[in-house]
Amino acid sequence: MSRNRKAGTVTILPNLSIIDIAEEGKGVGKADELVVFVDKAVPGDIADVRIVKKKKNLAEAVIETLHTPSEYRTDPFCQHFGVCGGCKWQHMQYDAQLQFKQKNVQAALQRLAKIDTSSMEPILGSAENKYYRNKLEYTFSNKRWLSKEDMDGRDDLEMNALGFHVPSRFDKILDIQHCYLQAEPSNTLRNQVRGYALRTGLSFYDLRNHEGNLRNLIIRTSSTGEVMVVVVFAFVEQEQVDGLMEYLKINFPEITSLLYIINQKKNDTIFDQEVITYAGRDYIFEEMNDLKFKIGAKSFYQTNSLQAHELYKITKDFAGFTGDELVYDLYTGAGTIANFIAGSVKQVIGVEYVPTAIEDAKFNSELNNIDNTLFYAGDMKDILTREFIATHGKPDVVITDPPRAGMHTDVVERLLEMEAEKIVYVSCNAATQARDLALLKEKYTVSRIKPVDMFPHTQHVENVVLLNLVK
Repeated sequence: MSRNRKAGTVTILPNLSIIDIAEEGKGVGKADELVVFVDKAVPGDIADVRIVKKKKNLAEAVIETLHTPSEYRTDPFCQHFGVCGGCKWQHMQYDAQLQFKQKNVQAALQRLAKIDTSSMEPILGSAENKYYRNKLEYTFSNKRWLSKEDMDGRDDLEMNALGFHVPSRFDKILDIQHCYLQAEPSNTLRNQVRGYALRTGLSFYDLRNHEGNLRNLIIRTSSTGEVMVVVVFAFVEQEQVDGLMEYLKINFPEITSLLYIINQKKNDTIFDQEVITYAGRDYIFEEMNDLKFKIGAKSFYQTNSLQAHELYKITKDFAGFTGDELVYDLYTGAGTIANFIAGSVKQVIGVEYVPTAIEDAKFNSELNNIDNTLFYAGDMKDILTREFIATHGKPDVVITDPPRAGMHTDVVERLLEMEAEKIVYVSCNAATQARDLALLKEKYTVSRIKPVDMFPHTQHVENVVLLNLVK
């Protein structure tokens, strides 16, 4: 077992073996009873590490000397790796990422729900692991994150930035030069907007003092080649607004939907804000499986379009429809799953909290000439009552795709009361999914499990579980 070597107040753990990887992209090692999280370490590394923070039996560390690099280690492809809050696993080969995601899902289901995972199916990797996102949101700030090199350099540094938040620093923004998450014209658009703002003297937002004009830039792209750009301003300076929007309209004719928002609140959410159309439509179209979906500025749509298609195919396969089923689609969002399966069942009833999403769901059914869907907006635990079920009928299959927090206990109880023959549970958080599965075990058994990687180079993973009613 490793022994500590101290130099003044510095603690070095020599030859620490990295045995796992944590959500934050940190490698995990053990020294006696101490669990050590090592920045930028990969399972299989052997390194001398320096402790930077310690509390009881947990410590954080950095690599001082890498003696044996892991077979899974690879060179990060992004210049912003290690500072940007995204893509924290890109120093690990993609096949290894999939291996550890599968392991993490399996561990959560076993530990938290005591589920037998011996028949768990292999994780489905993403065909594209760069430029796979269809939506990114950037933040303007007059307080750019400065690297050590920046601070040791010139005094006349440009402090305005357009990019992503630095982890744990809400007021510091990393100025992004090139992002590998979204295909062109995303990078060109962002850099041109920044350049225009600097040339014309537009003020970047001050996140602490709530001053400045430019606040956020949202870019959405679709598999149909359409582009949506939303610029969020903090204050109404109409001449400045029109100047930037006209610049985008002239220089980027490929923009299908050019929108802006005036958000004077202290938070960045836009769901309660008016969206103003400057040019083009107020939406773009996405296509999947010969279906078209309307995507507005506030619409929810899976951010990995290609992999979303695979996820929905797996969901449909798990359900095993015969054509005569009544299906409840809980947390339906814009009705993508509901409309995707509608042609294979008798009727789909979708329920979603966000009213604008339900309007999108209804529009998408009409757009695709689908007449066997019904959609309701409201809190799931309030809508899914005994009266609702009595009115619409007991479902044969329930598909549930809740947010990361999982399902409310009242919703779980209602599912247990309904006793649908099958539940297909799609989750982006294996821990909360496992918590809900532990409750559903009262009447259901898990018969299929398949993780799906929607977010390469991150710890995030979707998981699809089929539950069958025990008779």
